[in-house]
Amino acid sequence: MAMAVRNILDMKQPGEETKEEPKAIVEVDANDVNPKQQQSAYKWWAEMVVYSIFVLSSQTIGTLLGRLYFSQGGKSKWMATFVQSAGFPILIPFLFLSSSSSSSSTTPATTNPSLRVIAPLYAVLGFFGAGICMMYSVGLMYLPLSTYSLICASQLGFNAVFSFFLNAQNFTPYIVNSLVLLTLSATVLVFGSGEGPANSSHKKYVAGFLSTVAASAGTALQMSLTQLAFHRIFKRKETFRLIVEMLICGSMVGSVVTLVGLLASGEWRGLREEMNGFGLGRVSYVMNLVGTAVAWQVFAVGSLGLIFKVSSLFSNVIAILGLPIPPVMAVFIFKDKMSGVKVISLLLALWGFVSYVYQHYLDDMKAKAEQKEQQSTHVSEAALIQRI
Repeated sequence: MAMAVRNILDMKQPGEETKEEPKAIVEVDANDVNPKQQQSAYKWWAEMVVYSIFVLSSQTIGTLLGRLYFSQGGKSKWMATFVQSAGFPILIPFLFLSSSSSSSSTTPATTNPSLRVIAPLYAVLGFFGAGICMMYSVGLMYLPLSTYSLICASQLGFNAVFSFFLNAQNFTPYIVNSLVLLTLSATVLVFGSGEGPANSSHKKYVAGFLSTVAASAGTALQMSLTQLAFHRIFKRKETFRLIVEMLICGSMVGSVVTLVGLLASGEWRGLREEMNGFGLGRVSYVMNLVGTAVAWQVFAVGSLGLIFKVSSLFSNVIAILGLPIPPVMAVFIFKDKMSGVKVISLLLALWGFVSYVYQHYLDDMKAKAEQKEQQSTHVSEAALIQRI
């Protein structure tokens, strides 16, 4: 799977040429702050906050609704998988809105990747995403919520490995500290996991465990490949239109795959009976499925936005930060007990998140210092030329 995507990434675009822009010495006052650069920095941080909120809130809602589906009588794994990608139609209006805004902008046009390149890429990511959603559904069906969160945290370790080899990710002490703390945050939850789905045998528990591990590894690989595709294929400035476009195409493929699985498995025959026997009623059954579909589409927007703006590892860090939230929310929704372990888990997650953000703060300060030094050099060169 990874080799197939890498072969797609290595394909050259038709008419693709390497251009070098002429360099010029511009006289700039080193003490002046560029308003455009400052505005761009504020915009970047604002987008990071919005995308992070999308990931944290929608991941919590989607996980809790998925647990609620199975705990109230839902039995179809294919239906639980289908709704994770079937919410893409809500993104179509944003595709037209972003298209109109981009056409009115003064940004110079760039050559888009050809259809013969992006079509196989979307197909592979869609098929792969459908398999990941299926394995997550099995894990959520058979595992306690705390154990499920614990295993999902392993995707951070997988993503760190894939990011190192595929995305040339650099690891600083603060990033390593963040990875360790966030992993421990979810790991300690296993010591407080006393709740779980009823009638879950040891065989089903093992199946859920292995499925969730495989899904975590697959998610990490998919995120790293998405970042690689953005740099190797979509060689244009990241836009919201590109995010929406990738999500619609990938989710469409995933929805078709899971719908075929739902029909072929025969589980569709029991959906009416499942809806009638749902513990909270028929209306709540439909609202649960619709809410799950919307939540995971919002999560995908936030996750992909963080990948494009920063990296797949940063997107994964935000997702792992939110893993302790569902077990804590389960205290109020499913009447689970609030233990000290869950409080410690949440504090570790916040500590790890702050460590990662602090590293980005240091990188931002370093970049500003280097830019100021370059401006000072340009000013000195311009002054020397005037004297000559």
